[in-house]
Amino acid sequence: MIDWSAVLNNYIFILGLLFFAILMAIIRVVKGPTAADRAVGLDTINTIVIVSMVIFGLYARSVIYIDVAIVYALLSYISTLFIAKYLEGGDI
Repeated sequence: MIDWSAVLNNYIFILGLLFFAILMAIIRVVKGPTAADRAVGLDTINTIVIVSMVIFGLYARSVIYIDVAIVYALLSYISTLFIAKYLEGGDI
């Protein structure tokens, strides 16, 4: 039998760590001296959100959250490419 209280405690601990990581990335977005630092901070936040979706999908035992995380990762990658192209000075 699975001890669900231990699973829930681990899940809450992991979410706390991910929330702390998002706070650190928000600080980078706000304080970033250059636009590239801000872009990296936003990309980090996107990655942490994707990881959170996958972890929640595993916890909820639902595949739909993992599918949504894959689509979100693809859109995040494409938006990062557009931001990098814009910061480089090229037209979008």
